[in-house]
Amino acid sequence: MTSASPTATPVGPLKSALGARHIFIRPHCPWQNGKVERFNRSLQTEWVYRQIFTSNADRSAALVLWFENYSTGRRHTALGGLSPISRLSPT
Repeated sequence: MTSASPTATPVGPLKSALGARHIFIRPHCPWQNGKVERFNRSLQTEWVYRQIFTSNADRSAALVLWFENYSTGRRHTALGGLSPISRLSPT
């Protein structure tokens, strides 16, 4: 695995400020990136393939609503029935 240049992406300055680094998975090894792959699957089955959109504006608006629900309202079994936002918020 290699690390990208600190300024190679739009979030580069933020990564540098936080002392973070971008680590890439090996090519053709999606199991190394399981959480993102699972998110992508949820995105496809719950939003992309759920309906036909008549315009890009409708599609964009639906994505905002889906992501808000995914992050704050939808319960995740991997998080013990909690929403992702609850893991970031103090209890």
